Amino acid sequence: MKQQQFEQLHCEQWALLSHDLEKLAKYKAQLDAHAVVNFPQLYRQVCQHLAIARDRHYTPALIERLNRLVLDGHQYLYVNRSPLLTRIVEFIAYGFPRAVRANWGVVLISTLCFFGSLIGMTFLVYLYDDNAYYLLTQGQLRQVEAMYKPTASHWGQPREADSDLYMFGFYIRHNISIGFQTFASGLFFAVGSIFYLLFNGLYIGSIAGHLINKGYNEPFFSFVAGHSAFELTAIMLAGAAGLKLGFALLAPKRDSRLQALQHAAQSIVPLIYGFFTLFLLAAFIEAYWSSNALLNPDFKYGVGITLWIITLLYLSFAGRTYAD
Repeated sequence: MKQQQFEQLHCEQWALLSHDLEKLAKYKAQLDAHAVVNFPQLYRQVCQHLAIARDRHYTPALIERLNRLVLDGHQYLYVNRSPLLTRIVEFIAYGFPRAVRANWGVVLISTLCFFGSLIGMTFLVYLYDDNAYYLLTQGQLRQVEAMYKPTASHWGQPREADSDLYMFGFYIRHNISIGFQTFASGLFFAVGSIFYLLFNGLYIGSIAGHLINKGYNEPFFSFVAGHSAFELTAIMLAGAAGLKLGFALLAPKRDSRLQALQHAAQSIVPLIYGFFTLFLLAAFIEAYWSSNALLNPDFKYGVGITLWIITLLYLSFAGRTYAD
């Protein structure tokens, strides 16, 4: 879109935000930024417009105008802080899903790398079990088999509360280490994130395919069903955030690499908060729900499918407005 068309399309929103800012400046003793009708929504939209203007390298005058609106809006919206709970709700309802959609390009690439390799490897190992040995040793596969063997002594036995708490801490550490590794390695010009997305997908697929061949479907899938939506989505989003950083370094366009990296980092902050939150939710479910052997497997499958549907609908549609 040419700059002139862009300005014509959004100038009314900029004027409305400017008017609201004047109102806040005049009556700041009586008004709150959240009390001005549509102010938070307008502010978020102008933030998006600023990011687009920078990405498309529109004129410095337009970028400066939008940047001034954003800075002034930030002063009223965040310096005069709304309650923490309100900000958390706004992030969940608007900020996170909108950030995922705004970065749809890297999200799509990350999805193809991670879920493509996971599903593909599952079928390859299912068709020919020896493919699992490309990534796992015989000892590792035996450990996995021991964990999910239907006749193992730990299946069907309730776990102590202190054991659940210990495992919750273990899963948090494990999940976040995977997420940070996948995200931070994107600084190596995106190669690191792509490697860990593919590796994690192939690794999980190898385990899934091998356990299917062993006939351990029910213990394995009933365990992973509940937390898989949050955990696998979090890994994918961590990879997407890393790819955003890596691509900024690979193709900074007219900016310096440092400037491109700064702009990319600003745009993925909601993604980082989001995938860490998903990892925490996955760890909680994995410790207190997935491991509960007293629950019927079919019930676990139903809950797992429901959580996948909710996750996909949330990331696709939550926080949408008429301007999206």
